[in-house]
Amino acid sequence: MGKDILTSLRPAIVLTILFAVLLGIAYPLAMTGIGQALFPHQANGSLIVDKGKIVGSSLIGQGFTDPRYFSSRPSAAGKGYDGLASSGSNLGPTSQALVDRTRADVAKFQRMSPGRPVPADLATASASGLDPDISPEAAFYQAAHVAAARGLPVARVRSSVQETIRYPFLGVLGEPTVNVLDLNRRLDRISANNAR
Repeated sequence: MGKDILTSLRPAIVLTILFAVLLGIAYPLAMTGIGQALFPHQANGSLIVDKGKIVGSSLIGQGFTDPRYFSSRPSAAGKGYDGLASSGSNLGPTSQALVDRTRADVAKFQRMSPGRPVPADLATASASGLDPDISPEAAFYQAAHVAAARGLPVARVRSSVQETIRYPFLGVLGEPTVNVLDLNRRLDRISANNAR
């Protein structure tokens, strides 16, 4: 009977070790190697480097508080835009904390552009709290405020927004978006060129 148990256990142990090595070591190493060989920028986090310094990632939102910059969506990740604490607030629609935060965000943006309704993505956080994109409507909503803070013509800022819109794949998969970091970097280059 003891020999029957050992005979039954041996294949189970061998297969467990084999699959642990294959799926726990060989497969992840192969996928990492393929990713580094074919898509090194994406595999390393889509980092954006400016003058030798990493300024962010095109995949992770940042909090921009300077009025010269377009604002991202609100974030509930940690203390805001914390990649180590990515999550939504998990507050329900009857939560007073959520209502208060949303009202404060709406009031902030209404001061920017009085009399116009605030786009929903400027008042609501994404599920991850790290969404790097806003809708074109949210970007155009902020254009006049950013133009005034930078001393640029509104038409030039609106043109920059238009140039950074990314359209859905094949025109149907997804919504048009504007990457906030890309847009803000574009405006920094414009402002630097105008200062010369």
